[in-house]
Order: sequence, then structure tokens, then C-alpha cells
Amino acid sequence: MNEFQTFLEKYPSYTKTESIDALRKKDYARLDRGEHVYLDYTGGGIYAESQIEKHHQLLQEHVFGNPHSTNPTSQAATCLVEGAREYILKFFNADPNEYLAIFTSNASGALKLIGESYPFSNGRYLLTFDNHNSVNGIREFAHARGADVTYIPVMLPDMRVDASQLNLELSQPSKSGHNLFAYPAQSNFSSVKHPLEWIEQAHAYGWDVLLDAAAYVPTNKLDLRQVNPDFVAISFYKIFGYPTGLGALIARKSALEKLHRPWFAGGTITVASVQGDKYYLADGAPAFEDGTLDYLNIPAIEIGLKHIESIGYDVINERVKTLTGWLLDNLAQMKHSTGEPLVRVFGPAKSADDRGGAVTVNFYDKNGIAFDHRFIESEANKLNISLRTGCFCNPGAGEVALGISRVELDVCFTRPDHKDVMSIDEFRKCIDGKSSGAVRISVGMVTNFNDVQAFLSFARGLLS
Repeated sequence: MNEFQTFLEKYPSYTKTESIDALRKKDYARLDRGEHVYLDYTGGGIYAESQIEKHHQLLQEHVFGNPHSTNPTSQAATCLVEGAREYILKFFNADPNEYLAIFTSNASGALKLIGESYPFSNGRYLLTFDNHNSVNGIREFAHARGADVTYIPVMLPDMRVDASQLNLELSQPSKSGHNLFAYPAQSNFSSVKHPLEWIEQAHAYGWDVLLDAAAYVPTNKLDLRQVNPDFVAISFYKIFGYPTGLGALIARKSALEKLHRPWFAGGTITVASVQGDKYYLADGAPAFEDGTLDYLNIPAIEIGLKHIESIGYDVINERVKTLTGWLLDNLAQMKHSTGEPLVRVFGPAKSADDRGGAVTVNFYDKNGIAFDHRFIESEANKLNISLRTGCFCNPGAGEVALGISRVELDVCFTRPDHKDVMSIDEFRKCIDGKSSGAVRISVGMVTNFNDVQAFLSFARGLLS
């Protein structure tokens, strides 16, 4: 029996995703023509050729002008921009009476809007260790306004949150200020899916909830009538690859009213005066969209969302789940001649349930000594395998996974020569040569069995 048959016996539901194989031949053929093994879907999605064709056809057949006007070309652009805005809400099943979509440069841009505008004074900012740096960075705004900042740890081996500690902290909101709880729907480090039930749990105690959905929505449906976070941050390129440079903050209108921007810009105001030293912010989304929107690329968002709908999240999720399971199964079996495991998985390793398609590991030699993650990447590059290494902008999860302690970090960061500047190599020396990163293999929408097999073959080549 060949390996594909063995795979199908264990994961028979993979056959329900055969439409993706046909789609790959039609719309993603360049992957196979170039013999690319693309396994960095958490870093960025791959665009379909049909998306590009539809967008280019739109641009070729029409004339669009800056939407900040009422001339014909401006109105044409405005119509497409507002159409895309409405389609985003439709795609996430968000009630337009309750939510609005604000265009940003990416999820990080959406998160910065929250950080700079949230009324943190006398309040609390609660977040999990497992968060992207763009969520961590909001703490600097919170600190500056005197808010209490609290992290909830994640626990090995699965890197899930200590639920009892989370509940304890949620039950103690500030009574004299506003309270914001932020977490990822899916970890970009371990691929753990954190419970969406936390949203209503936090609401019950009076918290606003910021959900980082950037790693979740490429392979999972987010239904904003089923769950009601106050703020959702997404990047569209992570879902369907093109265009890059566009994301969104989907916000509840009631929560948005709490935000106070620290400045104004072109497009964000109705009236501004130089002599009168006064300005009036626009209502709704425009108050948070600085300058001229990327009006020529925004129409490509609706094209991309319709592309995902044509495939279906059920099919995408099943494809990712089965291939991730096979990847985990095979990596667990790889051992050196000494009996040492080749890899250690950071996050859920026994099942593909309640996790996404990113498998984060480090590789070890026959003596149990970790290979430098940069070496693994360089070796994979030689075989045209695209994966990702580092801490993936998620230092909290990385520190827990790699066993880097608070004491080690305090000693490192308080050295006089590390006051303002520190390179990665200096950091590695500082933590006594411990691994400062890991290897992330992420399965995505158009990954196929051969992609995973190519990586497993590469991994076996590292066995003694």
C-alpha cells in the first residue's frame, strides 16, 4: 500500500476536498510549474490567477478617481469602495446596524488604531502571553495612560491558556476606567484555537474584547452574529493573497464611540480650521481612515472574498485539518538511531482538532541538541520549500515554548550595553545560546498531499 492510500485510510474525508485539487490545476498551476512547496500560509496566502484577471479587467475597463469628491470618476471609485465595505460585513455575517468596517493597511494597522484611541486611563489591559507583537504593542499606549497591564500565561505542552487565571482576572475589571481584553482566535505561533466563548465571558464582567483574527479567518468562518467581539483585526492577504497592504478593523459601533483619536488627517474630518484652531471628526469609518484610501486595490477585496466563498470554508477547513493531522502523525514517528525524537512540537501534537494548520517545531540531533532554526530554513531553501523560522512576532508564546525565563530576560535587558539596541545574535548570547526561535510549517487552502510529503522527505533527511 502506498503512502497516499495509507493517508486516505486514516483521513478519508480528504476526498471531500478534491475540488481544491482541480482548482489548484486551474488557478494555482504556477506552484507546480515552478516546483514550489509553499508551506507558509500563516505568513501569507497565495492568490488565484482568476483574482488578478478580474481585478485587472476592472481597472482596464473603467476610469476611477480619488473618492474624496463628487465628480463621475470619484463617484465610480466611491461606489466600489463602499460596495467592498458592505461585502466585508456580509462575508463575516456582521449586522450592518451593529458593525462597520474600517479599511487599514493590515491587521497591525487596525490594532494600532485601537491602541492609540482606546480610553485606557484608570483602566485595565488584559492579554494572553500568546499574542502577536501588534497586540503586545498596545500595552505601550496603556502604560502611557496609567492603565494596569496584565498577561495571562499559556501552559505547556499544548500552550493553552490557564482558564482559571483568566477567569480570575476577568472577574476583576477596573471600576474607575475602561477595560480591554485582547487575544488571538488562533495562535500564529502554536496554531492553538483559543475559545471564542471568552468573548461573552469577558462581556459579562464588563470588558471590551479585541479579537485578533488574522491567523484564524484564512481557514475558519468567523460569524459575527454568533460571536460579538467589540473589535476584530484582519489582513486580507493572509486570507486570499492579493492585494497586500489592505486590512480591516471590524468594530461594533457602540464600542467605536469610546475611541478618541489623538490627531486628525485628510479624510478624517468634516471641518478643520487653521485660524480657529478647531476640527470636527467625520462620523463612522472615515474618522479612522487617514488620507486617501487605496481605492484602486480595495475592489480586489470583494473579488477575493467571493473567491473564498466559491470554495467554501468547510472544504478549506477539512483540507487543512487532514493534512495537518498527517503531518503531525509522521513527525511524531521520526526518531534518530539513538531513539531521540527528531522534532518537538510546540502546541497540540496529538490531534488536528481545536488547532489550525501551522505546526511549529524545533529539530534536534541524535544527542538531543537543537539545530539552529536558521540552518533548517537554509536547508529547506535548497529544495524550494518555503517555510518560516523565528518567533513569528509572538515573543510570549516563544518564550514559554523555548523555556526562556523571566530572570534570564531581566538580566539580559538590564545590561548597560543593551539599553537601546540589541541584535538577534546579541540576544542569543544573552540567553546562553538557547534557541531563540523555531520552525513553522503552515498548511493552507491549496496545500496538497505532495507538498506535505515533500516536507516529510526533507525532515527524514535530517535523521542520523
